[in-house]
This record gives sequence, C-alpha cells and structure tokens, in this order.
Amino acid sequence: MSHRGIHDRGYLPHWDFDGSLQAITFRLGDALPEHVILSWKSELALMLQHPDQSIAEQAAKELRKRIARHEDAGYGACILKDHGHVLQEILISSHTRSYRLIEWCIMPNHVHVLVKLLPSQSLRGIMQNWKGGSSFLINKLTGRSGSLWYPDYHDRFIRDTDHYHNAIAYIRNNPVKAGLCQLPSEWPLSSAGMEWSADFSPHPSPAKAPPNKDAD
Repeated sequence: MSHRGIHDRGYLPHWDFDGSLQAITFRLGDALPEHVILSWKSELALMLQHPDQSIAEQAAKELRKRIARHEDAGYGACILKDHGHVLQEILISSHTRSYRLIEWCIMPNHVHVLVKLLPSQSLRGIMQNWKGGSSFLINKLTGRSGSLWYPDYHDRFIRDTDHYHNAIAYIRNNPVKAGLCQLPSEWPLSSAGMEWSADFSPHPSPAKAPPNKDAD
C-alpha cells in the first residue's frame, strides 16, 4: 500500500493512501461567503486544540453540519445547475482507471463523491483532475475565466460497512433534503439519477484513520 499520509492546506486534514474508501465533498469558490469561511476556519482551529479529543471531534462534526446547511441553501451563482454534466462526464471517465466510482451527487454549488482509490493513485491527484478539467471546460462553455472551485476539499475515511452505507444514503438524499426533488432518482446529476451500478462490495478498510482525522 502506498501511503501518502495526512496533509492539509491550512484548513482541513486529508487522509490519502491508495486502496482507501473515501467520501469527498468539494464546492464552488462562491458557495460560501468569504467572511463565513474565515470565521469557521478560526472556530475550527480552536476546536481542534481542545484537550478532550471527543469534544473536539463532536464540535468539528457540528461545524460540518452548519457548512452543509449553508451549501444546501444554494449560495452563489450555482453554475453546476446548468453545467454539472461536464463534471459528471469527468467523474465517469476515470472510473476503473484511477478509482472505482461508487456514488456521486452534483449539487448546484457543491459535490459529493464516494470512491475507492486504485493502487498508485493519490486523492490529491484525482482532485486536481476533477477540478482542473471541469474548470477548463466550464469556463470555455460560459466565457468566464479564473478558478471555479474553492481550493480545499473535505474527505472522510470510510471506517466500516455501516459508515459506507450511511455515506451512500447521505449522498443519494442530498438533493431531496435540499428540496430540489422528491426522490433521489429524479436528480439527473447523480449516480441515483443515472441508475449507476459500480458492481462494488465494501470490504473492511485496510488501515485505521488516525485519532485526529475525522471520519464521521
């Protein structure tokens, strides 16, 4: 197993090694107001310094819920509502080459993906491919320029079978919860909408996430 370890870009830690099951969330650059991001960065930094690790982890979990609610409110231009098919094609194109694509949902201003990394593939490299490729093509379609995505992303290490099925349920139900449709299958920019089958059965994770890496 090639282990790239834990790294971060000053906000969220990333657990990156091949063969891992990862639930990933990333968002457009305008999906959250900048002042909100700065405030939450400071808040998260304080939480992670709490001497009681369980309190720190619970506080970080609550913070993620607040972020998710804000994203689901549809802040920003929500350019993926009209052009999310570009990213969807990119996600599918690397299935079985860089990862096993298990589940995904492209919301108007953010994205959820569940993948199993293949040997010698890094999550960082995969994210660069998703973001870079979609930015180039969407900018070309819309006549815009510059970065489309927020620089960082959030990945959750899938611990076990229960966590795996919970992650799938969350991804499938996100557009329903946000009031965009009544059934997961009605949202076209998703694995549920495409009736996707990855022909994949979860196995116990090959390694445990470190204590300070949130995996809820």
